[in-house]
Amino acid sequence: MGIEHLLIVRYGEVALKGQNKPYFVKKLIARIHPLLPPGVSVVSDGGLILVAGYPAEQEEALARAITKVFGVATVSRAWRIPSREMADIRAAAVRWMEGKAGTFKVFGKRADKTYPVTSPEIAADVGEAVLVGGGGRLSVDVNRPDTSLYVHLRRNDVLFYDDSMKGFGGLPLGTNGKGLVLLSGGIDSPVAAWLMAKRGMRIHAVHFHSYPYTSKRAEEKVKELAEILSSYVGGFRVHILNLLPAQEAFAANCPESEMTILVRRMMMRAAERIARREGCAFLITGENLGQVASQTAEALAVTDAASGLPVLRPLIALDKVEIIERAQEIGTYEKSIEPYEDCCTVFLPRHPATRPKIEAILASEEKLGGGQGLENLLAAVMETEEVCAL
Repeated sequence: MGIEHLLIVRYGEVALKGQNKPYFVKKLIARIHPLLPPGVSVVSDGGLILVAGYPAEQEEALARAITKVFGVATVSRAWRIPSREMADIRAAAVRWMEGKAGTFKVFGKRADKTYPVTSPEIAADVGEAVLVGGGGRLSVDVNRPDTSLYVHLRRNDVLFYDDSMKGFGGLPLGTNGKGLVLLSGGIDSPVAAWLMAKRGMRIHAVHFHSYPYTSKRAEEKVKELAEILSSYVGGFRVHILNLLPAQEAFAANCPESEMTILVRRMMMRAAERIARREGCAFLITGENLGQVASQTAEALAVTDAASGLPVLRPLIALDKVEIIERAQEIGTYEKSIEPYEDCCTVFLPRHPATRPKIEAILASEEKLGGGQGLENLLAAVMETEEVCAL
C-alpha cells in the first residue's frame, strides 16, 4: 500500500462565493504556486487544495509559508492512500500513530455516502486498531485527547491528518482591486496595508520624509517594514517623496495650529497623483478615530476633501492595543518601534487644530498663491520621487 505525503489547504470565505468560487480558488492556487519548489503540484480537489510531490524535509516550511497566503484558512500535513479497504485504512492509521503516546481520538468522515461503512463506524474501527497497535502507549480520551486523528474517506482515496496550522483567511490577493497605502515608519500604517491585502487588494505604497530633518536611517526602516509586508502581499513599489518643500512653505505662510492638517492634505494630493499613475483606485491610511489631533472626525473630513479618490481606513474603530497585537502577529511591531523620526514630527504645532474648518484651511492655502501655488508646491514634492521596488 503506497502512502503519499501531501498538504491539505482549506479555504474559508472563498467557499461562500457561489458561482464565483472557481475564480477565487484559481486565484488562491496562483498565490500558492510561486511558494513551491519546481515539480510540486497544487490542485483543487473535492473542496480542498492539495499540494503534493515536495521533498519531505521541506514539508513544515512549505506548510508555514502557505499559511501566510490570504484566503487560506488552515493547512494540514497529511497522508493519502489510494485504497479504501478497511484493512488498509486501519494499517495506515496505526503507522500514522507510531511514535505517539498519550491519549487519542479518531474522527471519521465519509464524504462518499455510497461507502458501506458509516463515519462513526470508521472512527470506532480505526480507533480499535490504533489502540491495539499502540502496544500500551496510547489510550482513548473522547473529550480532551492529546492527538485527534482524522480519517477522511473520499470517492477515490483516504486522507489522514491530526492537526492543522491556522492561516489568516480573507480573500486571495488580486480579487479586490489596487490601493496605495501612505506608509509611515510607525505601528499603524503597515497593519492597515496588511488588512486591506487580506481583503484581496493589491498594495502599492508611498512614504514621505523630510530630509535632512529626518534621517536616511528612517527611510531604511520603512523599506525594511515594506520587506516584511511583501512576504504577505507579494512584490510592490514604495514611492519615496521629500515633503520638506511643502512643509517649509506652510510654516512660513500659514497659522501654526493648521500645520498638521495642511501637510496631511498635501500628502493626500501627492498620494492621489501616484495612485492614479499606478492604477490604484483607493488610498489607504493607518488613521484611527481620535488617536491624535489630526485624526478627529472633523480633521479627517477636511483631509479627505483634498483627495479625489476614496480613502480606506481599516483601523478606524480599533484601539491602540488591538493594533499593536496585530502588528506583533504579522511581525512588523519590533521594526515599527525603532526610534527613528518621521516627517510628521517636523514643524509639529504646539497646539494643533483638532476641529478645523474647511473654509479656514482653504483660506490658508490661498496664501500660497491659490490653486497654482499648491500645484507648484506639489510639483516640487513630486520632483523628489524615488522608487524602491520589492
